[in-house]
Amino acid sequence: MFNSFDEAHQYVQEHGIEMVDVKFADLWGRWHHLTVPSSQFTPDLMEKGIGFDGSSVGLKSVKSGDMVLVPDLSTGFIDPFWEVPTLSFISATLEADTHAIFANDPRNIAKRAEEYMKKTGIADESRWGPEYEFYIFDSVSYEYGINRASYTLESAEADWNSAKGGHGHYIPLHGGYHAIPPKDQLYNLRAEMSMILEHMSIPVKYHHHEVGGPGQCEIETPMMGLLQAADATMIIKYVTKMSAHKRGQTATFMPKPLYGEAGSGMHFHQHLFKANANIFYDPQGYGTLSQAALYYIGGLLAHGPAILAFTNPSTNSYRRLVPGFEAPVNAFFSLGNRSAAIRIPKYANQPDTARFEFRPPDATCNIYLALAAQLMAGLDGIKNQIDPTAAGFGPFDQNVLDMSDEQRAKIKSLPNSLDEALEALETDHDFLTAGGVFASEMIAQWIDFKRKHEALEIRNRPHPYEMSLYFDA
Repeated sequence: MFNSFDEAHQYVQEHGIEMVDVKFADLWGRWHHLTVPSSQFTPDLMEKGIGFDGSSVGLKSVKSGDMVLVPDLSTGFIDPFWEVPTLSFISATLEADTHAIFANDPRNIAKRAEEYMKKTGIADESRWGPEYEFYIFDSVSYEYGINRASYTLESAEADWNSAKGGHGHYIPLHGGYHAIPPKDQLYNLRAEMSMILEHMSIPVKYHHHEVGGPGQCEIETPMMGLLQAADATMIIKYVTKMSAHKRGQTATFMPKPLYGEAGSGMHFHQHLFKANANIFYDPQGYGTLSQAALYYIGGLLAHGPAILAFTNPSTNSYRRLVPGFEAPVNAFFSLGNRSAAIRIPKYANQPDTARFEFRPPDATCNIYLALAAQLMAGLDGIKNQIDPTAAGFGPFDQNVLDMSDEQRAKIKSLPNSLDEALEALETDHDFLTAGGVFASEMIAQWIDFKRKHEALEIRNRPHPYEMSLYFDA
């Protein structure tokens, strides 16, 4: 939004801005914020930054937690949810003593990944199109303790409400895809979200009701640069949650909130450009993809198990990645096949549009790390000429469910648990540390935290369904 501090400061004065809000992502992908009165928005703040405790958000150890935030002026936007006029920025995180860019800041890792891509000479730009799937519920309650565990989600759209009587326009299980009002009761809310995003200079391609009957929605944006797409993702998650909150509803990007219903993924469309030409395009290639694109696919699938530790980093991720529900549980690529880990859209067949989508990821990821990990895997595939067909990754264009057991056995599987993904990352991460993009100690920290505080914590708790299975044992 701004090219200089003077430009930003003038905007603050001319538009009656009272507060300046600074937002930043922790290591796990959650946003945090800190606010100063506009009187404190000075050149001194831009030079010295705003101090904060990096150890509280996973960026530093307790013994050396001091860090500073400096607003990235190019990211400025008016926060539409504050009662007081507020100008918001996404920040850079710096070392408190030297003011050097903090190497393990997730946003900085994403920047380094694209800088590394440029240094390889393979491409000078990557473009990304995440798809944003999420659920809107009318209420949520949950508890867990020594002697109880429960959760309840409610949606006015769900056909489980039909017996109560009412309008009768409910959405059945798996029946929500492009549902029309009055079944689609969320169109006004999605339109409001889209309008807010457009006003914040985040273009919206379209929005619609998704497959999940009780409130599943999707918003999609056009292709963007890597950092632009990552920042937009953080803003889109913020806007959807705040817009729902304003209406007394709640939005979640949780991959599998409902048993037996469609899960929410975050598919990543992607392609690389050099001198403004799409290096993934070849009119004679499979799905109009070039050899470079196929090698990139080879890298993504070869390193797929390790990548999932960043793109699917929650235990709930793997409740979505189960057979059925168009879930991409197998490591293969295909033209138009939605059960493939990598799908080549049949409609993206022009010089500027040829691309593919990586379908396993979900929005529990840290978007900066997820994008960086995918890019590094693809670049490794190009550098080492990993042929996806020779590696056994397809293409397979028939429905996997129609294959014989013998045919399916030949297709490699992706991890079916967070533990498996973390183990894969533990043994396969050299492609991430190439060019100093990811640090080995940060990867080790990620694995240790996810294993101890998520995978083991879930494993060690009795599940409510186990009571019906085993209580009478």
